Amino acid sequence: MKTMLKQTLSLLLALCILFALAACGQDMQPQTSAPDETGPVDTALAEESIPVEEPESGNVLVAYFSATGNTEAVAAHIASTLGADTFEITPAEPYTSDDLNWTDENSRVTREHEDASLQTVELAENTPDNWDAYDTVFIGYPIWWGVAAWPVSSFVAENDFTGKTVIPFCTSSSSELGDSGTALEELTGTGEWLTGQRFRSSASESEVADWVNSLGFDTTQR
Repeated sequence: MKTMLKQTLSLLLALCILFALAACGQDMQPQTSAPDETGPVDTALAEESIPVEEPESGNVLVAYFSATGNTEAVAAHIASTLGADTFEITPAEPYTSDDLNWTDENSRVTREHEDASLQTVELAENTPDNWDAYDTVFIGYPIWWGVAAWPVSSFVAENDFTGKTVIPFCTSSSSELGDSGTALEELTGTGEWLTGQRFRSSASESEVADWVNSLGFDTTQR
């Protein structure tokens, strides 16, 4: 009787051990569920998904009116030296070569010169984009009868230069800057206007750059 009881207990103990080993083996099987979606992501993909911030525009603007291209060339040299933005002052009704023939008493510029009421020139666009962002504005123009070409007067009259440093420049074959910059300053009544510069019609890039650099701009970061 005792022998049978021992055998029965031994059998039960063996069965318990086998059951325990089987359960342990199941716990050690590899997981087949999907990986945790909140875990680490591929670094390269993460970098590609970060939007690239566009660099801010410079705080220097070169605004200019050019009748024959000479002032435009100087404006481009200034912008290149400083990494500045440019804005072309464009009449709503552009001047033709015949319009600009000052020796013709019937030409547009001659009639405008003789009748001051015609010198308020409507512009295609009065104010550059992001105007408030600029704290320095160069204003370029050809000299007409000793003053700034009148489309520039229209531009100045339409804009508020408060808080801006304004630097006039002109191009001409013989006329000097004269009081043209002062007249523009009086017209707007705002901004801090500096003494400007006159360039000959064929001014070189180095001449323009030398003048710009003499103004004390920090061009090392541009």
